[in-house]
Amino acid sequence: MTKTVILYGTESGNAEMVADDFVDALSSDHDVESIDMSDFDVADFDTDTFYLVVCSTHGDGELPSSARPFGAALDAEQPDLSGIRYSIFGMGDSSYETYSHGSEIIDEKLRALGATREGVYGRHDASDGSLPTDDALAWLEGVFEPA
Repeated sequence: MTKTVILYGTESGNAEMVADDFVDALSSDHDVESIDMSDFDVADFDTDTFYLVVCSTHGDGELPSSARPFGAALDAEQPDLSGIRYSIFGMGDSSYETYSHGSEIIDEKLRALGATREGVYGRHDASDGSLPTDDALAWLEGVFEPA
């Protein structure tokens, strides 16, 4: 069984809530854990692990506070992420020009270092009134559907 690590970057806790829901949804069939990006050492990326990235957007399209150290570590350490596979779920509000930009920043950094994004880019739009968990769990079904 491939291990799944959910990396979340959050400002107000919504991305953490989605990460916790992913753990609940996957734990019966997967070896899964969630980790705040601020607690993850970029040297710990492992090609035997699949990563689910959940990241909100803060301010004018910036990384949320718990994702900033992660993003800075990627920039500073430039780890070779060849062989790293991930899927990403972004959160934001489409009434802002920088909708979901926080997750796009992380996505760009991971791909620039050689990681491979798999599947459809998931997004939650806070302006449509839906709950992030509902959109996230619907998206998650597509990430782990049989090939």
